[in-house]
Amino acid sequence: MTVVGENSTIATQRPRLRHAQPVEGIRPVNGIESVDGISLVQEAPGEGLRDWTRELLECKHLLVLSSVFVAVALFADYRCGVYVTASTAVKVPDLILERLPSVDLSFFFTYGYMALIVSMFLYPAFRRVRMLHVVAIQFSILLTLRSLFMIFTHVGTPAGAVAVHFPGVFSKLYFENDMFFSGHTAMPFLGFYLFRYSRLRYVYLVGAIVMGIVVLFMHVHYSTDVLAAFFMTYASYQMGNALLHRLDPGYYE
Repeated sequence: MTVVGENSTIATQRPRLRHAQPVEGIRPVNGIESVDGISLVQEAPGEGLRDWTRELLECKHLLVLSSVFVAVALFADYRCGVYVTASTAVKVPDLILERLPSVDLSFFFTYGYMALIVSMFLYPAFRRVRMLHVVAIQFSILLTLRSLFMIFTHVGTPAGAVAVHFPGVFSKLYFENDMFFSGHTAMPFLGFYLFRYSRLRYVYLVGAIVMGIVVLFMHVHYSTDVLAAFFMTYASYQMGNALLHRLDPGYYE
């Protein structure tokens, strides 16, 4: 028989706590949410249809506003694309492209890129509705920024470029001479920032690098277009954060 002294400590089973991790697009609530990096809030069960509907209604005004942002950005992209396609542009030499063979990677260029963009919207639409407007607004700002930059860079599509064709309505958003900066590199890299607290960030980081390699081997972008895309995306993301803090009091970055 074991006797426990008065000064001894009896170990009691403590509930397992999880490490605190920010959730994209949502500002933490309550005064004290963690101690020493440990969250004091128990894991919530999986979101059901009722929770999904509730979150959708809570941010319905922001979703409507973000839809306007997307519409304006798509219109700007179309008009600027039409302008650069019709404008006279000159092909310029590129130290890297001159040493790369022209390879047809149209499948990755078309369907790989489309999959990355569509999944960027589908993930919050089904898993974190509260973040959907964040994705839409950040996407719109980056697309608008690229539209403005490409009309000031009258550079033609590189020599030896592989002809590509987007299916259906997406073909209306593919243009010639829309060089600076590479949207195929920038858009996936935006996903890396948007989902930086999720494992998805690695998918988009790899996607951005792969898309950059694809457009170079296809000779549809200059090397400066690809390299600059990473810096332009970061700048666009920071501008989006500043705007979202004003539009959404609950936004957490």
